[in-house]
Amino acid sequence: MAGDMTSTSFSAPLGVVLIGCGRVAEKHLKAISKLKGLELRAVVDVNPDSCKRLLNSVKGFKDVKQYSDYKQAIDEIKPAIVSVTVPSGLHFQIAKYAMEHGSNLLLEKPMTMSVSEAREIYEISKKTGLKIAMGHIYRYLPIVGLVRQDIAEGKYGKVTHGTIYVRWGHGEDYYQSAAWRGTWKSDGGALMNQTIHAIDLLVWLMGSEPEEATAMIAKRLRNIEAEDLGMAVLRLENGSLAQIEGTTATIPSKHTAEFSVFCENGQLSMGLDSGKPHISVFGVKPDGKTKKLNGYYIRKQFKEGGLFSYKCALNPHLGIYKDLSDSIIEGKDPIADAYAGFSSVETLLGIYKSAKEGRPVKLPLEEDFNSIDMTGYFE
Repeated sequence: MAGDMTSTSFSAPLGVVLIGCGRVAEKHLKAISKLKGLELRAVVDVNPDSCKRLLNSVKGFKDVKQYSDYKQAIDEIKPAIVSVTVPSGLHFQIAKYAMEHGSNLLLEKPMTMSVSEAREIYEISKKTGLKIAMGHIYRYLPIVGLVRQDIAEGKYGKVTHGTIYVRWGHGEDYYQSAAWRGTWKSDGGALMNQTIHAIDLLVWLMGSEPEEATAMIAKRLRNIEAEDLGMAVLRLENGSLAQIEGTTATIPSKHTAEFSVFCENGQLSMGLDSGKPHISVFGVKPDGKTKKLNGYYIRKQFKEGGLFSYKCALNPHLGIYKDLSDSIIEGKDPIADAYAGFSSVETLLGIYKSAKEGRPVKLPLEEDFNSIDMTGYFE
């Protein structure tokens, strides 16, 4: 068991084993193919055809090893990085095994489906020094980090509130494509699957931890076990409020997400509209006049990150892999690290608990809560 390993044990090129060859896996391969410090050593899926289809979808990977057993792949290859893109209900067992055998993780959201499991993965990361980069893609959009830094340093004064909406329409064909989709045990609903990384971004930008959640969920259009619509309000420790809307009960061809943060002396909005990023930042000058700051941030981002930072807008996984590989080599924490994964799971499950019990719920949760505890909610 490699529990004593630390991130300083690794050097480039970093070997990667990708577990799960479904919808998001192609984005991983495209990112790996563009980074010289990474080398895909194997892909794993219980369906051999899925492995072959994935490797044929991106140039340069036809000779990569294929496995149906993730434990065998990890044991034989001993990769520096294990990328986990399987259904959410399987994250915990794979992530734990990989870290216990010395691998760092790129873990798609959510980290796990329960608070206790997320806490355990987070604690293993702290104990071993192994790195976890969460698939919280919004943290890797251009300009986001720069704006967050200015908010944290007080450039815009007190944060008053924030809002997010994620209107990520999916039809019945999406949910029927796999039996686990939309189930409480393996996936959750629109909040857990489509909105959790947006919640993570909003809380991160606002610079304070949630202390209370109030929520309602509904099943309006989709024939699934979990919700296709959820709304919540979070009270943060600094007194600010965060309003959340997440749904898949919208037009499937129109995917939109937007995040807004409002401060004493400024406000910003950013988001995605059918894959195209947009941003709007305004600040209040000392004379009281309002100034649009988009150009300032665009120039600063290009100066610090060059063209690469804008390529990440097209495939945020490029930024995640670069961040993780740098973190492993340099011994720093990834932008969306293990704590981000744990904290976002606890916040989301606090939202579910509030909806289930019909009352505000204090955070952090005093007892464990699992998405499977929502079973039967709509019956």
